[in-house]
Amino acid sequence: MGFIRRCFTLMVGTACGVYIAQNYNIPNMKKLANCGLLRAKQVEQSYRKPNNKNPKDDDDLQPPR
Repeated sequence: MGFIRRCFTLMVGTACGVYIAQNYNIPNMKKLANCGLLRAKQVEQSYRKPNNKNPKDDDDLQPPR
C-alpha cells in the first residue's frame, strides 16, 4: 500500500507542477542561479583584499629558462 501511495503523491505533484508551469509566469531557475553566481563573484572581487606581494616573489614560480 505504501508504494502505491508514494507513486500517487509523485504523480499528483508532477501534474500540479506541469499545470503551474504552463499557466503562470515562473522564473527560469537556471538563469536565476547563474545571475546570482555572477553577482556573488562581483561582490567577492570588490571586497577582496589587495595583493601586496613583491613582483620578485613571483620569479620562483616561473619555469627556468
